[in-house]
Amino acid sequence: MLKGKMMLYRTNLGPDARSPAKPEAMARVAARRWITGTAQLTAGVLFSAAVPAHASGQIDLAALQDEAVEWVQQYIRINTVNPPGNETRGAEFFAEIFEAEGIEYEMVESAPGRGNIWARIEGGDEPGLLLLHHMDVVPADERFWTTDPLAGELRDGYIYGRGALDTKASGILHLATFLALHRTRTPLNRDVVFMATADEEAGGFFGAGWLVDNRSELFEDIGFLLNEGGGGSVVQGKVQFGVEVTQKVPYWVRLTATGEPGHGSRPLVSYASLVMIEALDRFRRYQFDARVIPAVDRHFKGMAERYPEPWRSRFQDLSSAIREPGVLLELQEYAPGLHTLVRNTCSITRFGGSEKINVVSPEVWAEIDCRLLPDQDPESWLAELQEVLGPDIEMEVLMGFTPAVSSIDTGLYETLREVTLETFPEASFVPQVSGGFTDSHFFRDIGIVSYGYSATATPAEDSGGVHGNDERVTEENVRRGVEMTIKILERFAATRPIMEEQ
Repeated sequence: MLKGKMMLYRTNLGPDARSPAKPEAMARVAARRWITGTAQLTAGVLFSAAVPAHASGQIDLAALQDEAVEWVQQYIRINTVNPPGNETRGAEFFAEIFEAEGIEYEMVESAPGRGNIWARIEGGDEPGLLLLHHMDVVPADERFWTTDPLAGELRDGYIYGRGALDTKASGILHLATFLALHRTRTPLNRDVVFMATADEEAGGFFGAGWLVDNRSELFEDIGFLLNEGGGGSVVQGKVQFGVEVTQKVPYWVRLTATGEPGHGSRPLVSYASLVMIEALDRFRRYQFDARVIPAVDRHFKGMAERYPEPWRSRFQDLSSAIREPGVLLELQEYAPGLHTLVRNTCSITRFGGSEKINVVSPEVWAEIDCRLLPDQDPESWLAELQEVLGPDIEMEVLMGFTPAVSSIDTGLYETLREVTLETFPEASFVPQVSGGFTDSHFFRDIGIVSYGYSATATPAEDSGGVHGNDERVTEENVRRGVEMTIKILERFAATRPIMEEQ
């Protein structure tokens, strides 16, 4: 049975998780004071003493790229592993840079240690552009790395460290471009906002979600957002770029079974652990129906030419291909990240039961991470899930978001395409659906066109570093990404060139 009402925010993430306090309790701005030089924190806004900007009307690209490489290394060395997050450390990193540049910024904590920071360069009346990334990173087990995950080591052309791909390098590309606009005093046709937030890896409720709920005035004039979720990959020497325009909808569900307790030496015919195991076995063997929604069909058609046969032909008509016997399993084995785009999916991720080996627990629980296709009605899906698990399993929705799609008929999308294909003339460039989720959904929900795009082309063999071992980004990607991101802002927000002629 489904416990309570379905909630569109996190209500409880298990015994080890920290849930946000009530909004009225979180509405405080960070109580501590950040004091550096002549800077003063007043009502949460830190105003730096004026620092002269670069006098040149154009930026020295090579020097900025050198800075960016160093910043990525420094940023990785700041421990923002979530849990617990401690993103205030990352916010202070950016605060120090903004103070040195004479940039006014604001930094707030949604809870102790959960810092968020943003700065704005004002421009004309066109809808503003928000450059967003998250500061928190997932844990890393040093035993399985070839280097300290928080060392930011530069080795053989790679910068290693947790967050190198997700998303500290992207944040530095945003920072470098933001500083280029500031240093050159470039007139803008719209406001440009740099924002670094907390807690994305656990749902964003201490970060982007909190800001949308508690500081909504920050986004009133924002029309566009660039965030993680898309970018380039290099597969068998071929470059593929995708812009994330929608994503599968996450539903995190806790399952609970109850039964008669007892001593482990006297096993019962049925008890809570067996009820849960039997339910999870039914669930493991169940397959949600596969289907190809229009956004996914467009995604596969757009990249089909980059794949060898038989996938090239199959991707051109995926709806027909997945009806052929065995093709879905082949796709899952060949590319799990693509397979997830054609059906609702779930992974069984957490379990809990007795605290002692010789005690039959009266209650056991499991948690499942499910991702729904954007057109899925959550209520009907929950009913289907309950039918599979059976009436003896109680379900509680821990987190669930609403689906939304961003249009590609915009000047920003066209600018992303132009700059990308000028840099990589042979690349494919397609709108894409993400199997994971990002903070973009918070902003799509309030009407902001949000694109997942990073100006990097990650080798396929490195993509496993995201949430995996030896996460790394190439130095070349950082340097080239700075140039590409500046070009994007030159064309979309600036009124004159930012970079010196190369």
